[in-house]
Amino acid sequence: MKKIVLYVFVLLVFAACQHPRVIVSKSSKIHMIDSSLDEVADKEYMEYLAPIKADLEEQLNVKIGYAPEDLKVHQPECTMLNWATDALLAMARQYSPEPVDIAVVNISGMRCNWGKGNITFKHVFELMPFDNELVVLTLSGQDLLELCQVFAKIGGEGAAGMRIKVSNGVVTEATINGEAIDPTKQYKVATSDYLSQGNDGMLPLKNHIQCWNSEEKIRDLYIEYIKQVKVVEAKVDGRMDVGL
Repeated sequence: MKKIVLYVFVLLVFAACQHPRVIVSKSSKIHMIDSSLDEVADKEYMEYLAPIKADLEEQLNVKIGYAPEDLKVHQPECTMLNWATDALLAMARQYSPEPVDIAVVNISGMRCNWGKGNITFKHVFELMPFDNELVVLTLSGQDLLELCQVFAKIGGEGAAGMRIKVSNGVVTEATINGEAIDPTKQYKVATSDYLSQGNDGMLPLKNHIQCWNSEEKIRDLYIEYIKQVKVVEAKVDGRMDVGL
């Protein structure tokens, strides 16, 4: 046993006496992930995956609704954001144990436009590739007004159940159901668990008093909503009048 301990000690002393290694040069090479790599692909594995891929594509391309007009993403207000927030508010009101006042969706979370025509599972997965879940926050009216100011600063975001008007970068009007937002009241805000943490610049959401998590993926709720309404449509109605 003593010999082993002595041997280990000698190794440690020897290692400590070595000069530290430093990088004296480095090089890198870019490998493009494109068709040029087809020749090195595992063809046997690709053949194994082919029927799985075909089955998945078939499922993703199943029609769940129809869009009579294009839905596009842009600021300050657009049909895609209005549809997404209206859909989220509708589903939140179905799932939440308490009444929900408004819904908030970030424009950066909308990853594609939808063209006129059939809407499939694939469309929803392309729009919302994340596993974000629906939450309902209890937010003070003061924090909600500060959130509206965030919308004004960045040039508009997605909201349903609420209307704001901005002049020279300052919110001059913010209403819910036609009534001015009261800074002393509390409101229920449907949004994603990601935004509830104050991400994407929405810091006022982080100040929520309570948070109810539905544990439902927003993507799945969009699919359920489309199946319910069949027609996928939205209008620009002036809810986000930020003066751009």
